[in-house]
Amino acid sequence: MNSPHTPRALEQQRRLGPCSVSAIGFGCMNLSHAYGTAPPAVHAERLLLRALELGITHFDTATLYGFGANETLLGRVLGPHRNRFTLASKCGIQGVTSGVQTKRVIDGRPETLRRNCAESLERLRTDVIDLYYLHRWDKSVPIEDSIGALADLLREGKIRGIGLCEVSAATLRRAHAVHPIAAVQSEYSLWSRNPEIAVLEACRELGASFVAFSPLGRGFLTGGIRDVTEFKPKDIRRGMPRFQSASFHANLTVLDEHRRLATLAGCTAAQLALAWLLNRGEHVLAIPGTTRLEHLEENIGADRVRPDPQILASLDALFTPDAIEGQRYNAATQAEIDTEEFPV
Repeated sequence: MNSPHTPRALEQQRRLGPCSVSAIGFGCMNLSHAYGTAPPAVHAERLLLRALELGITHFDTATLYGFGANETLLGRVLGPHRNRFTLASKCGIQGVTSGVQTKRVIDGRPETLRRNCAESLERLRTDVIDLYYLHRWDKSVPIEDSIGALADLLREGKIRGIGLCEVSAATLRRAHAVHPIAAVQSEYSLWSRNPEIAVLEACRELGASFVAFSPLGRGFLTGGIRDVTEFKPKDIRRGMPRFQSASFHANLTVLDEHRRLATLAGCTAAQLALAWLLNRGEHVLAIPGTTRLEHLEENIGADRVRPDPQILASLDALFTPDAIEGQRYNAATQAEIDTEEFPV
């Protein structure tokens, strides 16, 4: 019999670059970045170790998250267990300090990416990063130049696979012509279905995995957010059009039916949203993030949810792009990404 500390394999395993990983991974951003005050270090440590214990074998971080703090956290906590999981990180967005202020800067120049990687390896306490994404395409630098730099890092044994974040199918193909792309990571969920325009199929054609971040709609699809005024002051959702009061309340109209369908499927609303996502293709993986142990365990429970095809079809019909009010990002952030967009 396994001891309480023996990790169990999750049922759904999928390819990610050169590795086989749990289809449900762990997006670590929330532990250091974006949604207000980060949890205490001891709490974050407990959460990461519990994820590993429950069978998650795919952990995703980035240079950006906490301006290096998230990578440092993972290196300290998970470094001793490095042979038990696949590690993904990202370069190309960094914190640049001027005086007392640190600003987020997109920089895809080859020399910057090499420096990002060296610093990440040190923070992560590892010799190699399994999957290394270009976090954003720096549109002032040809994508071929940035990918060429990452290909050099791969040949040097510092990374094992190259990924891209928030790119179009056309940019993916340009990058893939320089070096095979192992994965594309973009926002994808029932209420953010942009990858279905072109990039999801392009990944399938090219043999790349698709990693969905914010698969629970930044918390919306759990049904647990009812009042956006309760967001903490530094919560990035405060600046997102879909979470502005009028749009948010209009979007709430789909949640009651979503919960009803989850009840029919015998699971929670969050688990149904994750199960729907994993049914989009064998090359699709999800990396939900959380700061709460009970939500971590709930998310992992989606691994064994197998919704009836009729329920999946009902979800497709309920969450059409024109049923959701508001864009994903504000105009300034939207200008930084390269994904296809549905007509407004």
